[in-house]
Parts: sequence; C-alpha cells; structure tokens
Amino acid sequence: MGKKLFILLVVLMSLSLIGIIFVQAFFINNTLKNEEKQFTLNVKRSLISVSKAIEDKELLSYDRLYKEAINSGRNPDTTEIKHLLIFDSFDEETNQAIRFKNAISEESFKVPSLFFDIGTDSINISRFTNISETKVFEPNSIDGKINLSPIKTYRDYNTLDEIGRRHYKEGYRKVYKNYPVYKRIKNEEVSELLQSQFSSSGINTSFEYAIYDKDLSTKIQSDNFDLNIESTIGIPVFADNENKSNYTLYVDFPERRKYLLSSILGMIVLSIIFTSIIILAYSSAIYQLIRQRQISQIKTDFINNMTHEFKTPIATINLALDSIKNPKIIGDQTKVMRYLNMIKDENKRMHAQVENVLRISKLEKNELNISKERVKLHDLVEDAMTHVELIVEDRKGYVKTHLKADKSSVLANETHFTNVIVNILDNAIKYSDDAPKIDIYTENVGNNILLKISDQGNGMSKQVQKRVFEKFYREHTGNVHNVKGHGLGLAYVKRIVDDHQGHISVESEKGKGSTFIIKLPLIS
Repeated sequence: MGKKLFILLVVLMSLSLIGIIFVQAFFINNTLKNEEKQFTLNVKRSLISVSKAIEDKELLSYDRLYKEAINSGRNPDTTEIKHLLIFDSFDEETNQAIRFKNAISEESFKVPSLFFDIGTDSINISRFTNISETKVFEPNSIDGKINLSPIKTYRDYNTLDEIGRRHYKEGYRKVYKNYPVYKRIKNEEVSELLQSQFSSSGINTSFEYAIYDKDLSTKIQSDNFDLNIESTIGIPVFADNENKSNYTLYVDFPERRKYLLSSILGMIVLSIIFTSIIILAYSSAIYQLIRQRQISQIKTDFINNMTHEFKTPIATINLALDSIKNPKIIGDQTKVMRYLNMIKDENKRMHAQVENVLRISKLEKNELNISKERVKLHDLVEDAMTHVELIVEDRKGYVKTHLKADKSSVLANETHFTNVIVNILDNAIKYSDDAPKIDIYTENVGNNILLKISDQGNGMSKQVQKRVFEKFYREHTGNVHNVKGHGLGLAYVKRIVDDHQGHISVESEKGKGSTFIIKLPLIS
C-alpha cells in the first residue's frame, strides 16, 4: 500500500469515527431535550390537577358550611335576583301569548365563624335557587289585546344549572377572597397533594414548593424552596372566573437534571460502551497498520544488510578458491592452508548468522528447548571473555572484570547465557570506533545478582535505547553498512534473559558509551 493511499484511508476512517461520535452526542442531546419537555408538560398537568384539587377542597368546606346554615332553619337576611331571562312568544293555533322567565335567586345568611376557622366572628353565605316560570295569556274578547292576568302559571325549582353553579362559586370565593392563604390551605395538604399527583404521573424525584402572593412569598412553602425563574414551574391557584389570581403555586426540582439523565442512562451507557469498543478497535487497527508498515520497512533493511553480509564472505570464498586453483599457489602448502582457513572462517561466519536467525524464530514459536542447571555466573563471564579476547587485543583494547558479588549461583543454560554475554561484548567492540574499553561488574542486590557490562564506545540516543531490543532494529538502516549486523543479536539476548526470569536494560549517552544491566535471581 502506497504512503498517500495509507494516509488517505487513515484520514477517512478518522473522520468517519469522529462523525459517529458527534451523531451519538447529537442524538443523546436531542433525547435529553425531549425528555425535559415531556417532564415540564407532565409537571404542568399535575400542577393544574393540584390547583383544582385545592379549590375543590375549599369549595367542599364552603358547601359544608352552607348546608349547616340551611339545615339550621335560618331565615335569609336578603334576597337578590342574580340572573333574569325573559322570553315572549305567540301561538297562532291557540291564539295565546306565552312568556318564559328564568332567574337565579340568592338568599344571604349570616352565620358564626365557628363552623369554619377563617379568623372572623361571622361570615355571610348564600343559597342560590334556580326558578323557572312559564305564564300563558289570552287576548281580550272585546278589543283583542292581551289580558294582564295569565290564565296559567308553571313553576319548577330545580337544582342549579351551569349559571347557578357559577354564582355558587362566586359566593364562596367572595367569602375567602380577603383571607391569607395559610388560613385557606395547610402546608401538609399541599405537600400531600403534590406528592400524590406526581407519583400518579410517574414523576419520582424530590421537589420543593411554595405559594406566592404576587411576588411575595407566603407561609405555604417547603423548607428548602428557592425561586429560580429558569427551572421553577408555576400555576395559578384560587383563580376567579376569568382564571386570574394573585396566588401562584411554584414547584422546583433540585435533582431535575440527574432525574432526566437517569431516564436515558441505559441508552447513554450502551452508547459509551459501543463507541469505546469502536474507538478501541479503530486505534488497534491503525496501530497494527502502522506497525506492519514499520516491520515491512525493517525487514527490507534486514534483507539488504543480510545480502551485504553474505556477499562479503561469499566473495572471499570465491577468491580463495580461485587462488587455490592457481598452479603457482596450489603447490605452496602454506598458502593453500591459509586460504582454506579463510574459507572455513567465512563459512563459520555465515553459519553463525543463519543460526542466529533460526534461534530467534524458534524462540518466538517456543520450539527452542532450553534446559537449565545450576551454574556460576562468574564462570560464564570468564568463558564469554575468551571468545572476544583476541579481537580486543588486536584492536589494542581491554576487557576488565570487577566481580564483587559474593554469590553468583544462578539457574541457567550455560550455552545460551554465554551467547548472551558474548553478544553484548561483541556489540561493545563493534560500536567502539577507537580501541574497545570494556568493564564487567557484578554485585548482589537482595536475592538477585546484577551483571553490568560497560563500554566507552559510540553510545546511543534515547530513541534508540527504547527500541534496541526489538527484532531487526538497527540504528543504521538502508544501504549504510559501517557496522556489520542484522539487528537480531540483542533481540536474542532479551528473549534468553526473559526466559531465565531475568530483566535487561540499557543506560547510554551518545558519544560516551553504554552500560547493559542484567538482573537474575540467585539460587541457594
């Protein structure tokens, strides 16, 4: 996959993921707004029902007082016609005039206030009666005019109709109009009515309430009520026939936001979980794509390096064979042996490189059988030094030991762990431009032994230190081959140390050398 195509795919996938997240957030936000609107609507409906219940409760109190006054047999103080309807018609068939009259009569009674506690000595109540009256008149036989006296009269005292009920309500409202609200309704009654209505409407959250007289608070309110114009919902109570009132019942929900969120909590949680899974899968996919590109590049570099390193010994072997074929040299036993030794060394070198690759492959597949036994780490250090002594001496350098650990017995595979130390020493030699100067230290720390191999070579940057134990990784890539190798030595080292339940790290500074630190558990 080309670099431009790869970047385009990553950008498109990222934009799609961001779009999905925004759509989810937009959907949740809209759902929350709809829930808030529905909540407000339910609260207003409940408050209307509570307001009506409060008025009905007061009406029943007046009705009780009214009935007690009527049943006591009192005579009315005054009588007033509240409503009068007169309708005239003429029946041609019977030659009679008909007059219909409908009226509401109001009879006022004054009664002591002991019937109902409203803070006065006495109150006026009214009894309303619906009177329907129909009169029939006949023309005078002399002049044909309507007689003043009806020939028939029909009366009917019925229960109050709609107009009567309206006057009835006007009467009780007049009685209570000028009394303070706390004498008309109690705190406990308002609280119970609100609680009952909210429960039946499915509103199960805490609330605070208050009744205000215009803009002034009254005694009818809960302990923690705070009037907030933005969140408080109000409805008029004790309204007149024109639905006007000085009193307003306000309700506030302190945990309103939390309650609304809880109603869509399941959807929010599922949305977060699924979105998180998508983000995790997307991040993992992007990481793997980038990682595969890096590995592909590293493998390309590895093949280039391996090709170069195999070309040199193959060319040397070919030259040595051509020289041996030369009639002048084939008879010279010394030169023949020299060229044969060169062929053997180069063949051994290629074999070692192939073995290194195979060892790493087997380690990754857990096919490499590593048997361990009790060995002394100091002995392994001494053995490893013999493999590099001649090279170090040839380059006028040194390898010094500072083995201060009192205990050095570890459970290890002698061959593989010796290779570990040899690999680190070989790197110290290769990455020293001048004469290699290597110091080896050991010390006991608790139940562990520390092995430190320090050199004064080229060192490495912080970035290189983080990746130096990765397979195929080399600081010099491409066709630059100033240092021989193929990025497998330290990867092999780390795998072996890990297999021995140990830990390896590196401390380095560019231009000042490196120190490899191996920590292994001791055995008693």
